[in-house]
Amino acid sequence: MASARSAGRLVAAVLAVNAVGAAPSLVSSPDTPWFESLEEPAIYPPEIAFPVVWTVLFTLLGIALWLVWERTGDGRRLALSLFALQMLVNVAWTPAFFSLQAPGVALGIIVALWVLVVATIAAFARVDRRAAALLVPYLAWITFATVLNFELWRLN
Repeated sequence: MASARSAGRLVAAVLAVNAVGAAPSLVSSPDTPWFESLEEPAIYPPEIAFPVVWTVLFTLLGIALWLVWERTGDGRRLALSLFALQMLVNVAWTPAFFSLQAPGVALGIIVALWVLVVATIAAFARVDRRAAALLVPYLAWITFATVLNFELWRLN
């Protein structure tokens, strides 16, 4: 059973990842005339899907981060560094797409994010396989989001 201190770190990790992940929504939003004027591909999900999916994914990321944080040994520092880097790239996508109105730039960012998530999964697997597994749904969503970004760029 996890100690109270460890449980506190778990809650802090989940809240921190959700807060960092949500931060771009304070400055960027799809609720703009520009975005509403874009032709959407047939695969575009309902708007409610985005906050629900991201909250679940950021929660899984927070748990994965906690699992790695709690471990000691080889690979931990690299895994945590890659996690931080991919989060930084993740939060760069929203303002690039919505504030700069630059789907092509955002596409480059999300492709870089995909590569970093793969690298993070590999690094996490060396530290804690459960943590790596928790990132797989995130990779799946990033893959879908990359296709969606490409289609929005292509159509518009």
